[in-house]
Amino acid sequence: MVERKLLVLFGSQTGTAEDTAERIGREAKRRHFQCRVEALDSYDVADLISELLVVFVCATTGHGDPPDNMKMFWRFLFRKNLPPGSLCQLDYAVLGLGDSSYPKFNFVAKKLHKRVLQLGGNPLLPVALGDDQHDLGPDAVVDPWLLALWDKILALYPLPPGLEIISPDVRLPPKYTLHYLAEDSPYPDGGLLQPTAPRAVPSELHPFAARVVSNQRVTAESHFQDVRLIEFDVTGSGITFSAGDVVMIQPQNCPEDVQQFCQLLRLDPDRRFVLKPTEPGTPLPALLPQPCTIRHLVTHYLDISCVPRRSFFELLSYFSTNELEQEKLQEFSSAQGQEELYSYCNRPRRTTLEALWDFPHTTCAIPPEYLLDLIPRIRPRAFSIASSVLAHPDRIQILMAVVRYKTRLSKPRRGLCSTWLASLNPEQGDVQVPLWVKKGGMKFPADPDTPVIMIGPGTGVAPFRAAIQERVAQGRRGNCLFFGCRQKSKDFYCQAEWEELVTKGFLMLFTAFSRDQEEKVYVQHRIQENRRLVWELLSSRSAHVYLAG
Repeated sequence: MVERKLLVLFGSQTGTAEDTAERIGREAKRRHFQCRVEALDSYDVADLISELLVVFVCATTGHGDPPDNMKMFWRFLFRKNLPPGSLCQLDYAVLGLGDSSYPKFNFVAKKLHKRVLQLGGNPLLPVALGDDQHDLGPDAVVDPWLLALWDKILALYPLPPGLEIISPDVRLPPKYTLHYLAEDSPYPDGGLLQPTAPRAVPSELHPFAARVVSNQRVTAESHFQDVRLIEFDVTGSGITFSAGDVVMIQPQNCPEDVQQFCQLLRLDPDRRFVLKPTEPGTPLPALLPQPCTIRHLVTHYLDISCVPRRSFFELLSYFSTNELEQEKLQEFSSAQGQEELYSYCNRPRRTTLEALWDFPHTTCAIPPEYLLDLIPRIRPRAFSIASSVLAHPDRIQILMAVVRYKTRLSKPRRGLCSTWLASLNPEQGDVQVPLWVKKGGMKFPADPDTPVIMIGPGTGVAPFRAAIQERVAQGRRGNCLFFGCRQKSKDFYCQAEWEELVTKGFLMLFTAFSRDQEEKVYVQHRIQENRRLVWELLSSRSAHVYLAG
């Protein structure tokens, strides 16, 4: 009997590819496959030569780039010295998730499909090109493609005699079981903010707890938008960065939401538990201490403020004891119900917590061990670093707009990370934020004589503030900045700093204040007015041009 083993590998940036990979994993379990679902970079790529059946699920980010959690895999796969037949025993399929409004639509999936084919792999199906722009989202392509995929796979690996596909009416076991500890149990506490391993450079698995030094509003109180300049102390972290790099921040839920969530699900926030994988070999969630309190799980791990996906409603429908609620949940998780789900969830940006309010009978019946299957983890947020080490040693500054907007729901929508960061007041004691630094996509010229033209309207000016501080500290003069905002008196960030550099001859500054006169003026108008200067910098001085929004 051939071993019925399936490996699902995903490369995911925002979590959609991971969600789809988990869905394939669940469908595999219903068909009695031994199935592992893993991020491409957590998988030892050298093992690929011994795999027989793999489904790749990958998103495309930016300008046709692979997601962060598959970058090492990508570099390995495209090594010139890999022998052409090295994957000849592999049956595979590639599912891509992209957005057709970008020129390099699903570039990563197409390129991966072609490369595995070159290395001798046998494709079960043509590559699936999921499209965010479709009215029904990527599922319009994914649903029929998966049906065809299972036909192909079951033809190669039929069900063992006497076994049927587990019916969709049957609930699958959770990924982990949750074991509560007795109040007085001597179980050693994992320490909730686990200390970083000595001298390890901070990363997603080992963030640095940076102290907030200052949190200052840089827009006028009368301005509709709240924008902050926040400074973190990274002394002793081992973090190094240069202009154009990005700081990753791991946010948390606010105490009111955590309390509401625990009340809705009838959970005691102070109960301690340990997790055990249901199937041997499943790794525990890396960012959760063991043991852990319910409060820590809900505050730091479960993304209760994200807009729930289709898979959330599908799993929720199994816990429902109320016929009306169950019918609605089943509709939301069906292919036919996707437009309805879009207008319930995505259009008004309804959060997971709000959706749980709408299904009270189901919510209070959710078994706690299913929480990690039901709700994704909180993803880190990326911010351009707005300061230079040369001007502010041991410090990182960010320029951040607090996200707040209205939809048809009565309560304004708020960004999880920006609302949390804006609420932190360093004057009320020691406030710490888990962070680490990532290389950014912008590289500034090494040659001191190369001028730079920077176009940074609004908070898009952040990376250019870092670059200008860095270049001024190195004595470089060819700095030209086009900055745009609404009103000079309300949202002209870092005005005094720019004006001082203009006076000292380090900066050429062109501003566009769109609402300060009858007709609107934007940065493109200022570029056009100064076209001679721009052309002179480009043609005779080989200037580099940078644009950030």
